[in-house]
Amino acid sequence: MLLADEKETIGIAKHSLSVASRYSEDLTSDDPWFTTTLGISENEKDGIIELSKKSNHYLVDPVVQFLVGATNGILYKDVIGKLDCYPIPELRLPVGAGRYLLDIGCSWGRWSVAAAKLGYYPIGIDPSLGAVLAARRVFNQLGLEGDFIVADARFMPFANGSIDTVFSYSVLQHFSEEDFTLSLKEVARVLNADGISLIQMPNRFGLRCLYQQARRGFRKPENFEVRYRSPSTLLNLFNSSIGQSELSIDCFFSIGLQAADINIIPKKYRSLIYLSETLRKLGTNFYSLNYIADSLYITSTKS
Repeated sequence: MLLADEKETIGIAKHSLSVASRYSEDLTSDDPWFTTTLGISENEKDGIIELSKKSNHYLVDPVVQFLVGATNGILYKDVIGKLDCYPIPELRLPVGAGRYLLDIGCSWGRWSVAAAKLGYYPIGIDPSLGAVLAARRVFNQLGLEGDFIVADARFMPFANGSIDTVFSYSVLQHFSEEDFTLSLKEVARVLNADGISLIQMPNRFGLRCLYQQARRGFRKPENFEVRYRSPSTLLNLFNSSIGQSELSIDCFFSIGLQAADINIIPKKYRSLIYLSETLRKLGTNFYSLNYIADSLYITSTKS
């Protein structure tokens, strides 16, 4: 459900449109995993093909094996192609009780799985056809219910007020100011009365984030590069676009460290998770830690 006449936020959108158009004409594909729509390296694409040739039964879907570095962060690079289970994080929301949760930029569905396990009915959207198909396979493999759509966060194919909860992780930070504003307006539009959104964003003043900004010379971001905003700027944007908002800490030292992955990432990085979790918990009593955390959640209630 991508709009072909709109400039894409990421190049894989045009690949999804192209592949889908060709596939609809003859219902065959020389790339059954749709790797051209995944936004990964040529070596990683080859890895998916090679892994898929070894067996028809997988503990972990071949696409997930090689998307994990892109979705989970640089600390997961050593487990690319080596996963023996799905890295499913903890979703910091109340029990879903069957409510609809929209997962913006769902990729292969890790947060959608977390939502389903918490009792939500997840609906994931992503511009990558290959990633959305992987999410569908993961849900089928795990026996979970949910829907997945190839769609754009700026032009979401949902009725006004049709969604109970909106979630997004490590996605909107890549958008230009114009696209970011459009997406927040769409979040507000699709949320029902008193619906909530939980959206992760990087913090301009986080220690790791400062390092990344210094690496590129603190220049203005281009294309799909990460945009870093201050906590006060984030609060103002979300307050004005969606409704009353508040900050909470996601993690330190990275954008994406998850306590649930402690046994998945290499041992040399596990101390970072322990320290990050300690600081996160301290942040509930010392609000000032929000200002140096690398990854923040913004919780907004629609007004």
